[in-house]
Amino acid sequence: MRGSIAPVVTPFTDDGAVDHDSLRALVRWQLESGSHGISLGGSTGEPSAQSVAERIAAMRTAAAEIADRAPFLPGTGSHKLEETLELTAAARDLGADAALVITPYYARPTQEALYKWYATVAREFPDLPLVIYNVPSRTAVDVSPETVRRLFHDFDNVVGIKETTKDFEHFSRVLHACGRDLLVWSGIELLCLPLLALGGAGFVSAVANLAPNTVARMYELWEKGDHEGARDLHYRLHPLVDLLFVETNPAPAKWVLHRQGRIASGHVRPPLTPPTEKGLTRIRALLAQGGDLTGQI
Repeated sequence: MRGSIAPVVTPFTDDGAVDHDSLRALVRWQLESGSHGISLGGSTGEPSAQSVAERIAAMRTAAAEIADRAPFLPGTGSHKLEETLELTAAARDLGADAALVITPYYARPTQEALYKWYATVAREFPDLPLVIYNVPSRTAVDVSPETVRRLFHDFDNVVGIKETTKDFEHFSRVLHACGRDLLVWSGIELLCLPLLALGGAGFVSAVANLAPNTVARMYELWEKGDHEGARDLHYRLHPLVDLLFVETNPAPAKWVLHRQGRIASGHVRPPLTPPTEKGLTRIRALLAQGGDLTGQI
C-alpha cells in the first residue's frame, strides 16, 4: 500500500443517485493510468451526504472492478461508532486491504476519547489493517502524534495514517514518535512530494482524480532517485491543485471529469453546489494551464 492511492469521487446521476456505471469507469481509468491503489469514501467521495447502504454499495462496485489488481483502501469512518463498525465490517467482507477511518467529526473528542474510538475499531477487526484519517480542517479535531504512537504501539492492525494537515511539522513528529514502520500518506497535495523525503509511504491526493498518471509517476520518479524529475511534476501539478479548491472539493473536479466525459454528471449532493460562474471562469483558466496532465484539455 505505497505510492499514489487515488481517492476517487463518488459519481452521481443528474437526479442525485449513485452512478455505479461511472464509478466503474473511473476505477478502471485509474488503474489503467498507473495509480498504485484506490480509495473511496474519503472526503472527496462525499461520504457524509450518503447513507450507509449507499456507501457499502459503492464499495462493492469498486471492489468488483479492482478485483485484486491493486490495493483497495475504502473510507469507512463516520461520526457514529455503530456506522463506522458497520462500514468497516463491509469493507472487510469485500476483501479490502485496509480501512481508512476518519476521526469522528463535529463532536470534538479529546485525545483520550480518540484513542478509545480507534481502539474499539481495532479490537473489533483484529485482522483488518486500519489507517487513521486525520483531517482537522473538516473534523475540527487533530490526532496528536502521541495518540498515534499509542495506537500504533498497542494494536498490530493500526498500520498507518493519512495526514491531511498543512502543519508539516506534524508529519515529522508523527514519524518521529512512531518510527518509520508507520505508513504515512499525505492528503495535502503540495505536501505529497515533500513527505517522501521524510520517509512517507505515498499520498492519497485528490488531484489524482484529474491527473492519475502524473501523480503516480511523481512517486515512481522519486523512488527511482530521479528527484529533479519528480520535482518537475510537482510544480507542473500546481494549476490542477489550485483548480480543485477554487470552490469546495469535489465540485470543481467533478465538473472537469464530466466535461471530459469520464462521468455522466458533475452533480454534487447538498450541502455542496456545482461551481458558480465566477468559479468556472477560474477553473477554465487553471485547466488551460494544467490540462495537458489530464490527457485532455
